[in-house]
Amino acid sequence: MSGVTGMERRQFLRVTAAAGGGLLIASYVNLDGVAGASGFRGLAAAEPAADFIPNAFIRISPEGAVTLIAQNPEIGQGVKTMLPMLIAEELDVDWGDVTVEQGDLDTDNFSGQFAGGSSATPMHWLPMRRAGAVGRALLVSAAAATWSVPESELETESGEVFHRGSGRRIGYGALTERASTLPVPDPEQVPLKDPADFRIIGQPVPDVDNDAIVTGTPLFGIDVTLPGMLYAVFEKCPVFGGKVGSANLDEVRALPGIRHAFVVEGGDDLSGLLSGVAVVADSWWVANQARDEVLRVEWAEGPTAAQSSAGFRAEADRLFASPPALPLREDGDTGAVLAAALHRVQARYSYPFIAHAPLEPQNCTAHFTDGKLELWAPTQTPQSGRRLVARTLGISETDITLHLMRMGGGFGRRLSNDYVVEAAWIAREVGAPVKLLWTREDDFRHDFYRPAGFHELEGGVDQAGRLVAWRNHFVSFGEGERFASSAGVRPTEFPAGFVPNFRMGASLIPLGVPTGALRAPGSNALAFVYQSFIDELAHAAGADPVEFRLRLLATPGEQVGQDPARMSAVLRTVAERSEWGQALPPGTGMGVAFHYSHRGYFAEVVRAAVSRAGEVAVEKVWVVGDVGAHVINPLNAENNVQGAVIDGLSQAFGQEITIANGRTEQSNFNRYPMLRMPAAPEIDLHFVLTDNSPTGLGEPALPPVIPALANAVFAATGKRVRDLPFSSTDLSW
Repeated sequence: MSGVTGMERRQFLRVTAAAGGGLLIASYVNLDGVAGASGFRGLAAAEPAADFIPNAFIRISPEGAVTLIAQNPEIGQGVKTMLPMLIAEELDVDWGDVTVEQGDLDTDNFSGQFAGGSSATPMHWLPMRRAGAVGRALLVSAAAATWSVPESELETESGEVFHRGSGRRIGYGALTERASTLPVPDPEQVPLKDPADFRIIGQPVPDVDNDAIVTGTPLFGIDVTLPGMLYAVFEKCPVFGGKVGSANLDEVRALPGIRHAFVVEGGDDLSGLLSGVAVVADSWWVANQARDEVLRVEWAEGPTAAQSSAGFRAEADRLFASPPALPLREDGDTGAVLAAALHRVQARYSYPFIAHAPLEPQNCTAHFTDGKLELWAPTQTPQSGRRLVARTLGISETDITLHLMRMGGGFGRRLSNDYVVEAAWIAREVGAPVKLLWTREDDFRHDFYRPAGFHELEGGVDQAGRLVAWRNHFVSFGEGERFASSAGVRPTEFPAGFVPNFRMGASLIPLGVPTGALRAPGSNALAFVYQSFIDELAHAAGADPVEFRLRLLATPGEQVGQDPARMSAVLRTVAERSEWGQALPPGTGMGVAFHYSHRGYFAEVVRAAVSRAGEVAVEKVWVVGDVGAHVINPLNAENNVQGAVIDGLSQAFGQEITIANGRTEQSNFNRYPMLRMPAAPEIDLHFVLTDNSPTGLGEPALPPVIPALANAVFAATGKRVRDLPFSSTDLSW
């Protein structure tokens, strides 16, 4: 979601009259082409609805039951709870009286209907509140007309309008009929609550799906069941981009319970429909057993079969011997200042491909009938998915209905819709409802991986202990001057703009392996490299790592993309909370790091103990973040931050995807370890509230934890971790 930036762009609501006297308010967000504004229409109805529907997000019955629609996909980040909280706050109803429903993909009535880039909060902070405020204003107007009193004398609370002068009260339900006939106020002119009066925003609210999750109520994409539904598996070439040569389809079709087996020709776009063999059966178990035990495919593997992780590293070493092919930034005279620096540090860093590994494998249910397609899709980008399916199947987007299903994790994997278009294609061929379900092995072998990368760094510190020069040759993946997906770096990435003499360039390696955004894309890898190397420079200068960073943040210059004062504040706070500088026993160290990511400012300290044999135990992690003036749901915020820290530690310790002969070597969690509960550290979380619009939390807490851990290991052992995962480095001491 690298394009979803700069959420200060205009946000507003459009209001139109709906059929039957109802009203529609829909939100627009201009994302400069990422998720642009769409058309809007009235809520058509054959008869006036009994419910009050002031907009696409609110439904109030004459009995006073309040239903709020959650428009964005839920991947565990909490938006199905958080966005309705904003509406409920301004509508002025009690949260316990609210029912939340998941909305379908509806580009006529919704916009920004995706999950990614920690964008839901900055995109919808004002539009969702205005939606609630307009509903409340209409109800107040209805009460004023009912009682023949000025609106200025009326107040609302807990789903009621009351008149202090007379003591009269009336519930929202009793006002629905009159409210639906009133003119709609300009949403930008409707007053919003003073934050001091918030009763829902800022309160810890449990996820609205918790009961369904713990009781096993069908909720996720994997749970979908339809009458007459068949089950499908889809076998693709283990080499990325390979195509079907031949397959023993007749033998597979002859098996009991098998309904269909056919070749899908597919195309060359790794993010779309690929070549493979579909097997469709009465049950998923039968289909998968047929694939595993009987299906035999001869593959035309293609050119990617020559690529490997070992080859990528060798090519990076070769490219380091020459200047970068692609200049990215040049400030000052880096070469001359490095040559004159009192302390000069050189190092090479690397990180591997990694997989998203969501708990719920990719799946989608599709039903194609009479030229129309219905999808039940756990996707982060439903509009893009619908567009891909329409283009691939040659049908109109208006003939596709897409139901948003809750996802058992996404982390960026479900930004791609390859599994959705596979299900759609198979369903059209079969002519019956079909659920496509990937195996865990499918999920590991056909991911859009976080790209690997290689950095050759050199830094110089002057006699005053200041970082005065920085050189980075970044070897990544791509063609010509175009980086592969999520493999690039911005020329403004910290510490660019904070070092007076700064040179950064890249050299690109052609890649046939699909890559994509993974939680805190780009930042999850770059923070490890940059914050670890800054730590090296601090120690070379004999400076305290926190003070060295604060001095760096105070360096005058052209600084784009972050506010150094906000970052300095969270860095100072995390140092205070962790009692930075305390005496520690031998083999125990504390490391610090910070990073600005997805509009969030986070600094973190890790305390880790390293045994003589090199076994690392993380004892405690301190996290301090600045995401603006409000933490909308503290309970959800804590979940997001704790999850990000544990996710980052998992990546650090042992996660890597290696490529050999154009295919992924790892296929399950036995070779891709997750952090287990006994290894999870205590996490101390604190937010610094600042006078800024609130921003998202799904991603920015992850990047600092990996370098903070690496720096803690150095403090404990004197050994630097320059290659991820940590398991590739001997840390015994």
